[in-house]
Amino acid sequence: MRVVTGVVGNDIHVVANRLIEISLKERGFEVFNLGVNTYLEEFIDAVIETDADLLLISSLNGEAEGWSRDLLFLKSRYDLDGVIFAIGGNLSVGEATQEELVPKYKAYGFDLVFHQVDLNEGLDSIEEALKTNQKVEA
Repeated sequence: MRVVTGVVGNDIHVVANRLIEISLKERGFEVFNLGVNTYLEEFIDAVIETDADLLLISSLNGEAEGWSRDLLFLKSRYDLDGVIFAIGGNLSVGEATQEELVPKYKAYGFDLVFHQVDLNEGLDSIEEALKTNQKVEA
């Protein structure tokens, strides 16, 4: 399975990004890591270029929402059926819960949303979604 990953927007959390890459590789994924400070359009381009099965965006500074709102629009411009779109990390500035953020990010076009969820738990959910070829609720 191919995955494009990286950190969205002005977020520079290199260590967390590297841990995600290592964890994905340990699980057998072919990883295309775009690094930090990545724009949404760059993620979409990479998904198309690599024929990825999964886009996994991360953010730790809580500003992912502002950088991710155009996902649904970008998805509508390209044939990305079958690609699972996931986002995880700290997805809010200030206090917010998984229950509050999941519907918001799903409305932006994400299939899986992991706000302050353990990395391995999130990756387990992603693997299950890929195995069943379904876009499941996290």
